[in-house]
Amino acid sequence: MSASQHSHDVLIIGSGAAGLTAALALAEKRKVLILAKGSLDGGSTAWAQGGIAAVLDAGDTFEDHIRDTMVAGAGLNDLETVEFVIERAPRSIDRLTELGVPFNRGSDDMGGDLHLTREGGHSHRRIVHVDDATGWAVQEALLKAAAANPNITMLPGRACIDLITGRNAERFSGDGHIWGAYALDEATGKVEAHVARATVLAAGGAGRCYRFSTAPRGATGDGIAMAWRAGARVSNMEMMQFHPTCLYNLEIKNFLITEAVRGEGGRLINPRTGHRFMVDYDPERMELAPRDVVARAIDSEIKRFGLDYVHLDISHQPAEFVREHFPTIDEKLRGLGIDMTSEPIPVVPAQHYTCGGVVVDLAARTDLPGLWAAGECTESGLHGANRLASNSLLECFVFGEAAARDILDRWDEMKEPPAIREWDDTQVTDSDEEVVIKQNWTEIRRFMWNYVGIVRTTKRLERAANRIDLLRKEVEDYYGSFRVTTDLIELRNLLDAADLIVRSALRREESRGLHFILDHPQTDKVARDTVLVP
Repeated sequence: MSASQHSHDVLIIGSGAAGLTAALALAEKRKVLILAKGSLDGGSTAWAQGGIAAVLDAGDTFEDHIRDTMVAGAGLNDLETVEFVIERAPRSIDRLTELGVPFNRGSDDMGGDLHLTREGGHSHRRIVHVDDATGWAVQEALLKAAAANPNITMLPGRACIDLITGRNAERFSGDGHIWGAYALDEATGKVEAHVARATVLAAGGAGRCYRFSTAPRGATGDGIAMAWRAGARVSNMEMMQFHPTCLYNLEIKNFLITEAVRGEGGRLINPRTGHRFMVDYDPERMELAPRDVVARAIDSEIKRFGLDYVHLDISHQPAEFVREHFPTIDEKLRGLGIDMTSEPIPVVPAQHYTCGGVVVDLAARTDLPGLWAAGECTESGLHGANRLASNSLLECFVFGEAAARDILDRWDEMKEPPAIREWDDTQVTDSDEEVVIKQNWTEIRRFMWNYVGIVRTTKRLERAANRIDLLRKEVEDYYGSFRVTTDLIELRNLLDAADLIVRSALRREESRGLHFILDHPQTDKVARDTVLVP
């Protein structure tokens, strides 16, 4: 094997909750390599403020959590998947507690049990959390456990380019079996072939397709695009969730104000009229309606009144209560001159979560032999047409574990990888026009926001499709002529992800959940997945 090729038992692409959960379970018996684009903690997991949903209260039931998930998902969820995940949630919380995640607990006179908060769409308090920075605490605990495990190697600064298939074998097989991935070492500029018997995609979502997003910089749909190019089906990519309450600040573009602020009594106010407007859109659930309802309501108020933002106000609650529940947000806002204990927070909707993705079954298997997937890059059937708050990290734990168990169970029947061809960049040169990448990146994010946003029309979607067709040849010519960089890899993936979103949206001729299209305002009686086949 050449110096630029590396062989592993299992390759995991992504170092967030899904990837690390799979790695820790696999490392009981196998050697695992984790590749991370950028830093090991640069994914979405560390950004999750709210918490993890699980039935832990005596008055709550699995049936209630299942029903809440199905209602939020507008019936597009797969019931078997919803049951599978929710019934495994308490065990996931136990494992995280064992790893040292310091979940908040109630007062001693309440028995010191886990403190549970409530978020939009939930009928009970069932969100376990670490203040308002749950994701950071989870990421830290999982990384610490992975770093201490001798069977786990973690390599940051690796941008994966494409999955390795039988077509890349020295003896060309032409099949869709996955044998690892080609990855750019960002420090050296060299492309490495990481060959493995099993590969797990845990590469996150595609939020950066949009101009305004709470997703981290690297959420460019890499895993979804790579799996699609390799031959895997994707489903429900039109279901892009917009978080209702992202901080409106011209300097800070993607600071999220957690759902839990509304869960603890935060009110949405029209800053011009002073009116608590959710009473006009969902009088029963008000601010605790599912995210798609609240996001559309805010979008409507902004457009009707020509506003830049609306107000989220929790200043009627005691100042000590607010600071105790939301210390991270309180500190951040104070640094920007906003005191949330005494004044409202200016907020706007922003893209927040990719509910569609690579099709997987309950064992986290994709269509392609040798490839498993977990987390935001997948469409497991859990979220349906709209993700219920705090079900996302939960999906990562359950499906990361499922992927690991299935790989271990099937290990003896899995073949050794064939000899793989090295990456060939002898026919390309270094780019002398990096401005092309920046221009195209900006253009994609702008037309996706304007044409494929919270409220859609067929005409706007067709305009987006035309822009994608025009950019496709330009990006392919550029990719074929110059050596890869992380920016170029991300641009290529961003365009593929945007294409999948638009194509899926044009196929769904109804309004359901996150897909609201003015040409088809009705909701069909039967919920059907939008499945794209390569």
